[in-house]
Amino acid sequence: MSVPKIFIDGEAGTTGLQIRERLEGRRDIQVVSIDPDRRKDAEARSELLNSADLVILCLPDDAAREAVALITNPDVKVIDASTAHRTAQGWIYGFAELAEGQRAAIAGASRVSNPGCYPTGAIALVRPLIDSGLLSPDYPVSVNAVSGYTGGGKAMLAEFEGEGADAFRIYGLGLDHKHLPEMQTFARLSRRPLFAPAVGRYAQGMIVEVPLFLDHLPGEPKLADLHGVISRAYAGEIFVSVASLEEAAALKGLQPEALNGTNQMRLYVFGSDAGRQARLVALLDNLGKGASGAAVQNMNLMLGLPEAAGLT
Repeated sequence: MSVPKIFIDGEAGTTGLQIRERLEGRRDIQVVSIDPDRRKDAEARSELLNSADLVILCLPDDAAREAVALITNPDVKVIDASTAHRTAQGWIYGFAELAEGQRAAIAGASRVSNPGCYPTGAIALVRPLIDSGLLSPDYPVSVNAVSGYTGGGKAMLAEFEGEGADAFRIYGLGLDHKHLPEMQTFARLSRRPLFAPAVGRYAQGMIVEVPLFLDHLPGEPKLADLHGVISRAYAGEIFVSVASLEEAAALKGLQPEALNGTNQMRLYVFGSDAGRQARLVALLDNLGKGASGAAVQNMNLMLGLPEAAGLT
């Protein structure tokens, strides 16, 4: 019995390399590669794109769109790790834990857009509160985040691994980051969130925060109310967990590299009932649950394989 053939288009990039690493040694799939000398040969690339059972695109947005256009075989399944199709019609958003039915939608899809790293954390925190009515869709949500430099592509890698790189840098100062459309769409926000990203001089790992004024929320909830909704949303999940309020209260700090090398995401509810403020936090590996780990998870679902295969 033949096993599914997987082609990673863009396997030499950071995300592609990480996906390839997670697939090494698996006997339930076969990873096929293009001859390095023929990487720019459109005919050779088209042949692989149309002969694979599933293609994972690890390309810039325009190149990802071009690759999809080259696929004429209706049986080929596609996961796009770029931003190109995150909110596109006909594509399923590849965050299995998003809501009831999302996992089944991914399993039955032929086109899946892999979520962005920052949106994965932000949506995981906000969507359950919107769905439960604890947070109004028109609340002016702010998302503050810091990531390792591997999320910025080859140029940022070269810069931060060289001498004299900044220790810490904020960016996206025009407030028009490319992750905003998917944050707003899949968190179900009626207004665009204010997104304040930053990068630190460390390779990978990410913290995403959503601060809230409790008195400005419907029903003026307490921390336990927020925590209860978020905990119930991810009860029984393999890759998304929620720290108890006691664990969160005992922490003196949180560092972004704690989940590196995994497909895990850990959610926290910090804050003060007396001060009527909450600080919701998602901790994840920007190259794990924020990129390559999520892609492998989606691949497993789309091929009917155990969801955690290659990820534990």
